[in-house]
Amino acid sequence: MKKYGFGVDVGGTTIKVGFFETSGKLIDKWEIKTNTENHGENILSDIAQAVDNRLAQEGISKSDVQGVGIGVPGPVRNDGVVNNCVNLGWGVINVKEELGKLTGLEVAVGNDANVAALGEMWQGGGKGSRDVVMVTLGTGVGGGIICDGKMVAGFNGAGGEIGHITVNEDEIEPCNCGQYGCLEQYASATGIVRMAKRKLAKSEQETTLRAFGELTAKDIFDEAKAGDAMAKELVDELGTILGSALSNIACVVNPEIIVIGGGVSKAGQILIDTIQKHYIETSFHACKDAKFALASLGNDAGMYGCMQLLLG
Repeated sequence: MKKYGFGVDVGGTTIKVGFFETSGKLIDKWEIKTNTENHGENILSDIAQAVDNRLAQEGISKSDVQGVGIGVPGPVRNDGVVNNCVNLGWGVINVKEELGKLTGLEVAVGNDANVAALGEMWQGGGKGSRDVVMVTLGTGVGGGIICDGKMVAGFNGAGGEIGHITVNEDEIEPCNCGQYGCLEQYASATGIVRMAKRKLAKSEQETTLRAFGELTAKDIFDEAKAGDAMAKELVDELGTILGSALSNIACVVNPEIIVIGGGVSKAGQILIDTIQKHYIETSFHACKDAKFALASLGNDAGMYGCMQLLLG
């Protein structure tokens, strides 16, 4: 008898819903708008409605449904209590309990970056490994740590907040979190552009980067691939900072594989090779052999991870 489940990845703008067989096969996926009005009070009822609608459409009884896994952009405690999802307007809310009441189904809750890591471990770039570190390089730097197949959430749900490791004690501009010198300020898409602007202002070095009006991370990687010296230096700086940070993380969790995802990962092999080079240079000998891979599930990683969280 087939069993089913839902993986729900809640973002600030849209909610991605995946309808799965418990084998891991994705049957269908769709999006609904994230209604953040009135401190997001209708978000969970909108999700419950989407679940009920799909089951009615498919003619599937709730007794054949394992439950709903849900990932949210904020710290999540092990009991399913979410502590301040700023993007959703939520304060402290017991998502496990509330969504359980609304759907009549079992609910599992996780942080969005952690469940993305779980998804990549289950069906993506980290498939076949049970000890995985995932780094998401986007507008910011997110992370997820999986040890022996389980997410490391931590006491307040802040486990895996890789982007806020301090990597430069001399930084004078604050990170969005209020601290200074966070990894996110250098290794994110906005971070490498920030480094480039600083370098361009200080240097008279000839570079094709000066030709761009609104410089992007993609431009920097493209110019590095084309051989521009300054662009290559910037990619190497990012690799140095991130590779060293990952070697420190490896001393704590000793991953079998490190999966790199997010928009910046579209740069491909040049990014992986640079990070891995600097990781090996700074690693403890027993951690040097960690494999590196690009994430392969893209925006679906969170949905897959939510389903795996449910199967747990």
